[in-house]
Amino acid sequence: MSTHKKAYIAGGCFWGMEDLFRVRPGVIDTEVGYLGGENDHPTYRNHPGHAEGIEITYDPTETSFKHILDYFFRIHNPTTVDRQGNDIGSSYRSAIFFQNEEEKSESEDVIKIVNASNKWDGKVATTLEPYSKFWPAEPEHQDYLQKKPNGYTCHFERFDQPFI
Repeated sequence: MSTHKKAYIAGGCFWGMEDLFRVRPGVIDTEVGYLGGENDHPTYRNHPGHAEGIEITYDPTETSFKHILDYFFRIHNPTTVDRQGNDIGSSYRSAIFFQNEEEKSESEDVIKIVNASNKWDGKVATTLEPYSKFWPAEPEHQDYLQKKPNGYTCHFERFDQPFI
């Protein structure tokens, strides 16, 4: 029986997030896709209400949900609403898709820590949304920045020191 866990987050274009998370300690696998929207079987061209997100499979003996969130808040701007870099719209919102009350509570705790740090110019606008279903994106979007190393991304480590 696998002891791996999954986390679901969105913070702008899914390519850049996947590329950074794939090499984090304790991360077993990453997959980009769509979360929190209106239609079944969303596609890149048809995903109303969905966020471009990432499914992170991790080993909880090597990392934690809180540490995943800590890194999440360091690689995108969580203070912008429906925007990351040049990408604008609800598809690019900052969101945590919690699977249970423990994840929701831990998300709230980390958001308080990030806000209290005053490292960002504004307050965290990340939404907390109940997880419903993850829809994998098309194959050409998976591992995109590995296939196209000079492809577009607005994700990078903004702070080298953890929040938690």
